[in-house]
Amino acid sequence: MRNLKPATNKQGWRPSHRLPPATPRQQAGVGLIEVLIAVLVLSIGFLGMAALQAKSLSTNNSAMSRSMATIASYSILDAMRADRTNALAGAYNGTVAANACPTTTGSLAQTQLGYWCTQELVQNLGALASTTGKVSCSGTGDCTITIQFDDSRAGTGGSNIQQVITKAML
Repeated sequence: MRNLKPATNKQGWRPSHRLPPATPRQQAGVGLIEVLIAVLVLSIGFLGMAALQAKSLSTNNSAMSRSMATIASYSILDAMRADRTNALAGAYNGTVAANACPTTTGSLAQTQLGYWCTQELVQNLGALASTTGKVSCSGTGDCTITIQFDDSRAGTGGSNIQQVITKAML
């Protein structure tokens, strides 16, 4: 009798048998739970970025209001330097409220204060009763401009009423 061996290929396997896998079977896809967790983490990140953007906008609005108040104080100081005689005599001294600006008729000081109130205070800081501008000049030319405005849109952590005080010499 002949010694019959089953036929084999070059690797030594019989063709009737399946080849073993070359590597352990790897995961073919990502589980649904992993995708949901990734979406949840990403959503929380986006909400955090949106909150940061909203806070940034409110603080930038507050900074812009303070800058506009500073510009308004320099504006009235420039008008007073142009009318130095009346400014030293105290014609500009007093308080103006943005909801009741003085008329622009009368003396040059009254006209300047009226325009300052309507064009600087009302347009830039709002026509509220809390928006005021106070001018105080001494006879020697030392002037203090105090501008008060509502800053309630600035967010948490600050006062609703802000003051910008500018001191200058005429």
